[in-house]
Amino acid sequence: MAFCLSSFSLCSFSVHSKWKSFSYDGSSFRRLTVLSASQSDTTNKTSIKDANITRRSANYHPSIWDYGYVQSLKNDFLQDESYQVRASKLKEEVRMMLGNVVDPLEKLELIDTLQRLGLSYHFDAEINKTLKNISTDRINTVAWKKDNVYATALEFRLLRQNGYKVDQDVFTCFMDDVGNIKSSLNQDFKGLLSLYEASYLILEGETILENARELVAKLLKQYLKEYNDHQYLWMLVDHALELPLHWRMPRLEARWFIDVYEKNKDKNPIILEIAILDYNIVQSIHQEDLRYMVGGTCLGKRLNFARDRLMEKFLWSAGMIIAPEDGKSRIFHTMVNALITVIDDVYDVYDVYGTLDELELFTDVVERWDINEINRLPDYMKIYYHALYNSVNEMAFDTLKEQGIDVIPFLKKLWTDLCKAYLVEAKWYYTGNTPTLQEYIDNAWISVGGSLMLAH
Repeated sequence: MAFCLSSFSLCSFSVHSKWKSFSYDGSSFRRLTVLSASQSDTTNKTSIKDANITRRSANYHPSIWDYGYVQSLKNDFLQDESYQVRASKLKEEVRMMLGNVVDPLEKLELIDTLQRLGLSYHFDAEINKTLKNISTDRINTVAWKKDNVYATALEFRLLRQNGYKVDQDVFTCFMDDVGNIKSSLNQDFKGLLSLYEASYLILEGETILENARELVAKLLKQYLKEYNDHQYLWMLVDHALELPLHWRMPRLEARWFIDVYEKNKDKNPIILEIAILDYNIVQSIHQEDLRYMVGGTCLGKRLNFARDRLMEKFLWSAGMIIAPEDGKSRIFHTMVNALITVIDDVYDVYDVYGTLDELELFTDVVERWDINEINRLPDYMKIYYHALYNSVNEMAFDTLKEQGIDVIPFLKKLWTDLCKAYLVEAKWYYTGNTPTLQEYIDNAWISVGGSLMLAH
């Protein structure tokens, strides 16, 4: 049975930056009528009446991902049972390979290949057992890695990637008296590449690999200019110098590496076949997740002043949460990211769709976390608050049901903190105040939204 990679690749997703040129529909604001006893106390504000306001807009272009197109993304890799049967057979063959390989270096190379091809999640138990045994045995001087910088660096990287302790001192034997790579290794480009990749897994305060990295990179760049006798190694070096493996998105790396591995004269045809098949199956699962998300969202259509970037948010989620069975996490992560993007466009100093009175009131309503407070808001904020309130409560209910933990107070505080941080920035804009760098940093670590997303 032959397989080809499906034409709809994650690599083809187009991410559109927020930082586009923009024009303003108007720069003057007519204040909304605030029904309150005190204009300066948000807790006393009862409601805001909609009025004729000339609002600024960044004029974000609509999403290029048409609903009908996304819903049409279907293939046979989930529906056709023969693919699942073939995948199961191939997985068992690879599992036997892992069990039969005796040489530790060959086993590490096999694990590295499976990881880069996006297949390692099928063999977690076998990989962990192998690495645990190697981690235990490495206390002794082992012949398979003695004086072998390639083997030592590969072992170091894989152990650290998977949470095992390994000391940087394993590299001291490859350094000269001033801390540089020994000149005898200058032509060992396979070993230098392995060392370069390992250097991105050092911990704070570890300097052996950090100091050697610049020289290693220089030698590898020289290799790209002067040698082209080994296409597979040349492509790996070029790829690493563009961006180290440890910084790459696993699913995109898997898609790239499938094509490269096919050019390796020592490739294993069974591993290549399952890599292509598994990639298509996993991509089909991601497409199912995406269709669910696009079919269930309407914020982008109702709030047309904000960025409708659901596809880009889903790509982010698919890159972070790669296990196929974690579809619910990908959906929730996408939902949170999309909600952050819209509320950012309400508060954001670059388009400032909301007036200061509206933003103060909305922050207060979020802090109260009471659906009955929704009537205090202008219509466009009612739409968003409804989506926020229902989405967060749905995620909290899911956590309560599955884990027995009530996370509503925690999530409520996170969203309140985010809105308060946005409000600080909006006030800086409206009052013409320029914060100090420290004031900005103290607020921005919350307003950037990362802590909220990590918490979810």
